[in-house]
Amino acid sequence: MERIERLRKIALEKQGSLLKNPIYREDFIYYFFKNFGTDCDTSNVEKYANSFYEAFAKMRPNISDDELVVGKYGLFLNEEEKKEYNETYLDVWKKTAQKAGGGQDSHMSIDYDIILNLGIAGIIEKIDKYIETATDDKIPFYQSCKKCLDAVIVHSENYADEAKRLAESEKNEERKKELETISKICRKVPKYPAESFYEAVQSVSFITYCLGYNPYRYSILQFQLGHPDRYLYKYYKNDIENKVITKEFAHLLLDCVGIQINRNVAGGVSNGYMVGGRDENNEIVQNDLTKMCMQVIDDIRLVYPSVGFCYTEGMDDEYIEMACEILTHGRSHPAIFNDDVIIKGLKSYGVPEKEACSYIHSNCVEITPVASSNVWVASPYTNMAQLLLDVMDREYNSFDELIEKIYSVLDEKIKNNLEVEINQRNDRCNNSLNPLLSCFVNDCLERGLDIERGGARYNWIMPSFVGMANLVDSLYAIKELVFDKKEFTIKELKEIIDDDFKNNEVLRQRILNTIPKYGNDNDDVDKYFDLIIKHIVSECKKHEGVHSNANLIPSVFCWIRHESFGRQTGATPDGRRAGFPLGDGSGPCQGREMKGPTASIISSTKWEHHELIGGVAVNMKFSKKSLGPNSVETMKNLVKTYLSRGGFEIQINVVDKDTLLKAVDNPEQYRDLVVRIGGYSDYFVSLEPNMQQEVIARTEHSL
Repeated sequence: MERIERLRKIALEKQGSLLKNPIYREDFIYYFFKNFGTDCDTSNVEKYANSFYEAFAKMRPNISDDELVVGKYGLFLNEEEKKEYNETYLDVWKKTAQKAGGGQDSHMSIDYDIILNLGIAGIIEKIDKYIETATDDKIPFYQSCKKCLDAVIVHSENYADEAKRLAESEKNEERKKELETISKICRKVPKYPAESFYEAVQSVSFITYCLGYNPYRYSILQFQLGHPDRYLYKYYKNDIENKVITKEFAHLLLDCVGIQINRNVAGGVSNGYMVGGRDENNEIVQNDLTKMCMQVIDDIRLVYPSVGFCYTEGMDDEYIEMACEILTHGRSHPAIFNDDVIIKGLKSYGVPEKEACSYIHSNCVEITPVASSNVWVASPYTNMAQLLLDVMDREYNSFDELIEKIYSVLDEKIKNNLEVEINQRNDRCNNSLNPLLSCFVNDCLERGLDIERGGARYNWIMPSFVGMANLVDSLYAIKELVFDKKEFTIKELKEIIDDDFKNNEVLRQRILNTIPKYGNDNDDVDKYFDLIIKHIVSECKKHEGVHSNANLIPSVFCWIRHESFGRQTGATPDGRRAGFPLGDGSGPCQGREMKGPTASIISSTKWEHHELIGGVAVNMKFSKKSLGPNSVETMKNLVKTYLSRGGFEIQINVVDKDTLLKAVDNPEQYRDLVVRIGGYSDYFVSLEPNMQQEVIARTEHSL
């Protein structure tokens, strides 16, 4: 593990946050636009492909000491090139990306089976067959795909050359052999099919790394690694049986992949893979790789990989026990997903059963079908607490009338937001392209249509509704104070909250401590969460976007939006002060679970989750001080209760408030403290102060 510790330390030092130090791929951008020009002409397919190839051919390979799996971003421009990049090409890149259109990107997993089974050479052969019968208008797309695939080959060969060069000057015999092996593997894959576990791991990692280069997107790209315990298992099993590798070396390679993810993706997002669940033959996936891929979390102790463990009925308990054991170590992964609920949900939106078993948490908890998606997740977020404040502009004859007004405003919001997304989709269709990605997504090659122009099989849009618990708690407070006890009018209550409860702290404490809240197994409160969710699901089904298979599919998670929305939102009738973050997902608001974790779980599963394929995130926080010999068993039983009741996903922090407070005061001592946020994990010390306080304020249960 000394190798992993050295690599881990470098990754921790090098990884920038999403907002403060993103990974920009300057060398690729420089070489691309040096060839492409400065006219921001996004429609020229041939010029794009040629420039893409030139950039990949010229980028210098980046191989560090100790690495066994190669392919990571680096900054290798000389001073003159850096000056030219900053003065010319950075601005050109921004303008080109702006012209190419807004909207989502990546947040998906490609078809890894095709690259492992056919290799790039085999995919090019497929494209040549399509060209034979293609109409003239499709030929430029196919040619651009081939050119971009050739770019990946030349880039891999450059890595092979670099590894060979390093080997020739390496004095350590063990490292020399490692570099020679890397050179040999990069010469073979991803150009040709993988034949060994090592080749398969390198091929998958390298292709994913290459997909991160996109001159038409300015945002950080996040391609997930799908289900490695499925597509890698045949290589692993064969190599183990034939004594080609040991289990220990296979595990080491997976640790190296985990490190590499941290080098290639900025902090503040989410990137990783899923394990477990059922495969296309309805067989439970539970094998050595399932465990190894989870063990990576404990081995490298970094913010990535974001591992999703897919639990299905009938799975051996040792796998969920391992997941819980890792969580008790204070890790923020794995998140635990309900495979049966998600498959049911995907099937409800028309995904065939053979495909529904193959999905990915495409960023945080958003579910997209593997190998077939151009799904726009979290598009956009809606502030449900602000929506309530907006309708508190008049009196209502009844509580039901207030609810109906909320529905009316919400429906209009959903409709207007979709129109914005459709306009962005059309913009992207007319002004953007991504030939390389199109080679690995069904049905782009079959249709002869770029992924940006509708080639993918699934083109869903997934709006997310943030602050649901705040809305429910606020509605119940209004019901009691205004309509049941008639202590206030809407206007009077609105004046109090607009003034942030100044001179009304007694009322705020009464609201917080005596009026029932969502998360405590109170049917009178919890039913409103159910009613609103049903309305959202029903309303979204009335709409669809552009391209084929463009359902509008809702979600109730927040990433970091609960903090930014909270910062922008005044006080709310649930007793929340102005500026404080909204609820952190689909569970109760921070600090309002008064009857323990079981009651919280029951409340969070009184409404149907399966149609919210856009994502459901329920956070739970446990005290590390409370851990004992039965803690893993207790956690397992709680999680299984949540899943058996139809829960979609649950994510767990095991950390003490004292530790978090110390990290606030001494961040340099807690650089690698990772916590769960609103669907993803992040380094606690890199969070905004408001977000840190939100995590600290969450209810801390005992195990």
